Amino acid sequence: MRHGNRMHVYVPLVAAALGYAALSFSAVRAQGEAALPNNDGADGVLRVCADPNNMPLSNDKGEGYENRIASQMASDFGYKLEYTYFPQRMGFVRHTLREKAPDTDRYKCDLIIGVPKGYDLTSTTQPYLRSTYAMVFTKRPELASINTPDDLLKLPPDELHKLRFGIFTQTPAVDWLLSHNLIDQAVSYRVQSGDPQDYPGQMIEKDLRAGNVDVVFLWGPIAGYFARRSGDTVKLVPFPSTPGIRFDYTISMGVRYGEKAWKDKIDQWIGANHDKIDNILASYQVPLLKPVDAPSAKPADGAP
Repeated sequence: MRHGNRMHVYVPLVAAALGYAALSFSAVRAQGEAALPNNDGADGVLRVCADPNNMPLSNDKGEGYENRIASQMASDFGYKLEYTYFPQRMGFVRHTLREKAPDTDRYKCDLIIGVPKGYDLTSTTQPYLRSTYAMVFTKRPELASINTPDDLLKLPPDELHKLRFGIFTQTPAVDWLLSHNLIDQAVSYRVQSGDPQDYPGQMIEKDLRAGNVDVVFLWGPIAGYFARRSGDTVKLVPFPSTPGIRFDYTISMGVRYGEKAWKDKIDQWIGANHDKIDNILASYQVPLLKPVDAPSAKPADGAP
């Protein structure tokens, strides 16, 4: 991947970075909650909206952690599981959650497994995932001392200033590099892609491996999964809370506005199954942080 190539990445920072339609909250709500049919799962089918090629989140082979979470939910509900796949970029919600199946009054799908908490285009459930961005780099002697992001900044200047940093636009890594006067060393990738075969882990699997970049900055769940696939050749360093730059985000599930009974059903399942969900996420090497409202073992520490 060269500078400026278009790739999609799951970035829970803004709606545009998720690749969804750039509609305002007011525009969505203006359609009227009462006008939407109430989905209650009465036909015993869990219809999920998903990306066909966005590992480790989902793919059309059912191999992602969102696929596994959906499968567990369907099993617990006693429902059949069905998918509507569409690339998770511009128009995703419009062509899945908010689009009717041909010649029916039924929507194509009723649930998005992963959206940012408070996302405008859907009603969001309680969060089930909190993670953070991370750095991933190839293990080599000159980078052996890096165990935190600050350790990168402590490298000898001649080593630090020859590194190339792989970043996606519209992500916190841009602000971090800017704040440390390293942005000129960035190899920038666009968030959205016109090619459905592109996936964010290519930055690790192809560019890092080929030596086109030295350090990449990715959303933690993606970084953890592709770092594991690279075996012992790479190292992952999560970002802690950083004053002025937000690296951690909480992820919820998305349903249509106006379907309170359906949202309550999903909410209740999430609340009763955090252990199952965490086990699935851990199996994909997702860097998990405590929920924001969870009690801290060391209140004075302040770290998540």
